[in-house]
Amino acid sequence: MREIVLDTETTGFEPSEGHRIVEIGAVELFNHLPTGRTYHQYINPERPMPREAFEVHGLGDDFLRDKPLFKAIGQAFLDFVGDAKLVIHNAAFDMKFLNAELSAISLPRLPWERAIDTLAIARAKFPGSPASLDALCRRFGVDNSRREKHGALLDSEILAEVYLELIGGRQPDLVLAPVAATPARKAQPQPEHVPRPTARPQPLPPRLTDEEAAAHEAFIAKLGEASIWRKRLA
Repeated sequence: MREIVLDTETTGFEPSEGHRIVEIGAVELFNHLPTGRTYHQYINPERPMPREAFEVHGLGDDFLRDKPLFKAIGQAFLDFVGDAKLVIHNAAFDMKFLNAELSAISLPRLPWERAIDTLAIARAKFPGSPASLDALCRRFGVDNSRREKHGALLDSEILAEVYLELIGGRQPDLVLAPVAATPARKAQPQPEHVPRPTARPQPLPPRLTDEEAAAHEAFIAKLGEASIWRKRLA
């Protein structure tokens, strides 16, 4: 199963207000294990960067001015994503921005059904507890010391670790298959009295030859009078 852990950075909160994506980062998982394949792209938003957004991710106008427009990278992004599930923290935010950008250049939108929202998973698993990415890193002991500011690729790498913890540990496929219980056998009624075996009506014929009996007698004689065999025969 292929999954893409994904994050974006933007100029604001609402694409309907003219805000745009400025960075996309993504990490590929296959059967819940990282493959080493990543996607990372800075994007020129074609608009000034608000101060509030700059303080979050540190991506300013001068840095983004020579970066490609979304229309130049949109298809490459879709090619990387393919038909994989999308693991996103607060998926509603990133999905609305991605689909707004894709729709603006007449590319297919990403269906909501493909999104796995780790924020929703965390809130369901730990109701009433903080569920931010930093809070989940503290809960699971995930190192986020490099996260001085938000960055799409770094946040995707951190989220991949958090996601694996949320779904059952960093080796979720290493589980013991439950063993089906075998049906208990019906107890058989036991008789109140079990008769003791009786002697045979006719004893079995001996299988020991005369030569073997003589050899055994000679062997016992060598053991001395105090041997166990001598005492048994006596």
